[in-house]
Amino acid sequence: MVINRKGEAMLKKAENISQFWAYDLKFSKDSDLTLLDNVQFIYELSLAELELLALGTDFEITNGLREFKLKNKSQELKDKLIKRSSYFKSVEQVFTDYFYLIQKNKTRSVNQYLTHWIYPYKGKFHPQMIRALLNITGLKEGDMVFEPFSGSGTTALEAQLLGINFIGIDMSPLCVLQGKVKTKSVYVIEEIIKLKNTIISKLKPSLFNNEHDFYKVLKDIKNENVRDFFALARLLAVSDESRRGRDFEQSFIRNLYLMIDSVKDYKEIAEKLHLKLGNVDLKMGDSRKIELPDNFIDGIITSPPYSIALDYVENDAHSLEDMGYKLNEIREDFIGVRGKGKEKIDLYNADMEKSYNEMYRILKPNRYAVIVIGNATYQEQEVKTVEFTLDYMTKIGFKLEKNILKLIFGLYNVMKKENILIFRKAGENAG
Repeated sequence: MVINRKGEAMLKKAENISQFWAYDLKFSKDSDLTLLDNVQFIYELSLAELELLALGTDFEITNGLREFKLKNKSQELKDKLIKRSSYFKSVEQVFTDYFYLIQKNKTRSVNQYLTHWIYPYKGKFHPQMIRALLNITGLKEGDMVFEPFSGSGTTALEAQLLGINFIGIDMSPLCVLQGKVKTKSVYVIEEIIKLKNTIISKLKPSLFNNEHDFYKVLKDIKNENVRDFFALARLLAVSDESRRGRDFEQSFIRNLYLMIDSVKDYKEIAEKLHLKLGNVDLKMGDSRKIELPDNFIDGIITSPPYSIALDYVENDAHSLEDMGYKLNEIREDFIGVRGKGKEKIDLYNADMEKSYNEMYRILKPNRYAVIVIGNATYQEQEVKTVEFTLDYMTKIGFKLEKNILKLIFGLYNVMKKENILIFRKAGENAG
């Protein structure tokens, strides 16, 4: 019981933290569409306009680029914008689903709502941008989106929220674990809550607990999704201890309770908004050899690893080692971390060519592949990753539809600017 009180005391310190930014709960009575308060950058407005066009909206912008007038009003369009849009607070004086989703936030970062915040990961996607891109590329409920570099699971979660099915792979077992926990825990939250005190009591060896290996404790849990949840809670504490010098046990308890609360939020808001969640399939895999049939996927949204500039293996060494992996073995499979000097860049480009070929192969004709990428810096020299991607993607049969410049801000981002490259696969059905 002492442990439980400790955990609940820590949780109370963190509750209500999501309301630190002042969301204006009022909407304009003179506007058909009003942008969310946090929409501030040119690229966001560009994506908002593209999203409206993709959803079948005829509009004009009014009032200093913050409000929109609809020219083709209908109840069907209104319902669609409320359910799917990403950058709008309200539609004809009705709050959007996305406005309600982002209220469920236990962090100090506006874009880390629901389970997005779980585990610090450099180079995270902005969830709002991903939701918009899912709409812009015409993906609908029941379609299948693929990500060859699934990373922290942002696309997986946003696709799930829109009822879009998701398949994702990543070479990092830590990344795969993150994505699974963020999307699968909502189905097993009751069992997680029942086990939390037992798991906390076995966190460290004691008079009544002789087990030194926490992962052996988890093996007794039959449900894989429950095991994964507690494993990632441990890795969060490992990260906090390694990166911030925080007490391991206190960090584990605090994060565990916050994770539970975030998953409860997810389940509650999904039920309130009557969301039909998409299926999520995440596993370890190699983007250079994707185990999917030709012309199988309805869309691709991804960001290739910035491993020329950021050694992902070294960055997450503490967690990978805690999971039982040997760094010198696992890094051989990662794109961009092998070699030195020019050889490193040549190996990276060769691997990305194989990955882009595979993306073309599995994508259906006339469908879209979105690559979010920026030029990396290696040994104080700029590596023209964007230009390489543009040249090679068009060479193998993709047509560039849009190139949007995105400035980057945020704690876990490693690039100052990126390009959102929207390609369409040519083919017999291409127009």
